[in-house]
Amino acid sequence: MIGGVQLGLLAACVVLFVPMLMAGWHLSRNKMLFFSGALFITLAVGVHLTPYFPSVSGFASSFSSFVVFDHRDSCINLVNEIVWDLKPKNTSLEIYDKNWDWVNSGKVSACEFQKLGKSDASDLLNGSWLVVAGDSQARLVVVSLLRLVLDEQRMDSIRSDLFKRHSDYNIAVDEIGMKLDFIWAPYVSNLTHLVKKYKVKRNYPDVLVMGSGLWHMLHVNNASDYDVRLQSLKNSVVSLLPFSPELGTNGPVTGSVSIRSPHLFWLGMPMLINGMLNTGEKRGKMNDAMWHAYDKALGNSKLLRQTGGPLILLDIQSLTWNCGPRCTVDGMHYDGAVYEAAVHVMLNALLIESHQRL
Repeated sequence: MIGGVQLGLLAACVVLFVPMLMAGWHLSRNKMLFFSGALFITLAVGVHLTPYFPSVSGFASSFSSFVVFDHRDSCINLVNEIVWDLKPKNTSLEIYDKNWDWVNSGKVSACEFQKLGKSDASDLLNGSWLVVAGDSQARLVVVSLLRLVLDEQRMDSIRSDLFKRHSDYNIAVDEIGMKLDFIWAPYVSNLTHLVKKYKVKRNYPDVLVMGSGLWHMLHVNNASDYDVRLQSLKNSVVSLLPFSPELGTNGPVTGSVSIRSPHLFWLGMPMLINGMLNTGEKRGKMNDAMWHAYDKALGNSKLLRQTGGPLILLDIQSLTWNCGPRCTVDGMHYDGAVYEAAVHVMLNALLIESHQRL
C-alpha cells in the first residue's frame, strides 16, 4: 500500500501549487486561503479514510506494487548487460587479460550492480542450499562459484573430484552453512525428472540453476524435439512452484501451500565458434543454423522470465559473444572469466529478488 509519507507529500504538493496557480487567475488572498485550507482538510480526511474503502485501498496497493515490481523487473532485465576489456598480456597477442564489468549507462548504473567479494558472497549464500544441474557448462559455473567462497587451498583439494566426467558432485561449506549440489543432467529430460523428484519429496533448494542444450544438439540434433522437451520442463517447473509466474512470486495460488519459493535460473547456451570445435561431428551438427534453431526453441518454450516464464536467464550467449574467440580454446568451453561473470549476474539477481542490499 502507498505509505502515509508518500500521500502526505502528494497532498502538500497539491496544497502548495494549486493555490499558486489560482493566484495567477487573480483570485483574492482570502479566497486562496479558504480554498487551500479546504483542500488540505479534504485530502487529510481522504488519506485517513482510504483504508476503509476497499476499492480505493486496493487501487493504491496495486499501484504501489506495480511501481516496486517494475523497478525490480527492469533491473533483472539489465543484469546481463556485461562488457569486456581484453588486453594482450605479451607481445605475441596470444594471451589476454580478460576484465569485465556492467555497461556504464544510466539505467544499468541505477541498479547498482556490483562484483561481490568473498565476504559479501558468503553472507548472501549463508545457510542456503544451491543446486546447479546441467552439462559441462554448468560444472564450470560451479567451479567459479566455489572459487568465490572457498580459499585456493581447498579449491585445489576438491578439483579432481569436481572434474570427474559425467558425475554428480556435492559439497558442504560448513563455515557459512552452505550446501551445493552439482547434478550431471545433460538433457532437458534429466532436468524435468529432477524437478519432479523435488516436487514428490516436497523438498526444494533455495537456488536452482539449470541449463541444457549442447548434448541434445550433438546427439539428437532436432530443434523441434528440444522445443517439446523444454515445454515439458516448463510445465513441471510451474507445477512445482507455489505461485503463478504471471502473478509474481509474492503469494500462493489459490489452494496451494504457502512455502518459500526457490530462486530459479536458466543457464543459456554459449555461442559456438564452429571452426574451433574439436571434432568433425561437432562442426557438422553444431552449426550456426542449428544453434539458432535451438535458441528459437528456448524462446518458444516461454521458460524464461522475459517471455513470461519462471526462470531468470544467465545469458551465457551474450557473455561468450562479447568475449569472443580470445576467450575459448575449443569454441564451446570458455575461460573462467565468463563463468565468473555469470556467477556475479546470478548473485546480483538474488539480491534483487530477495530485496537485499550489501
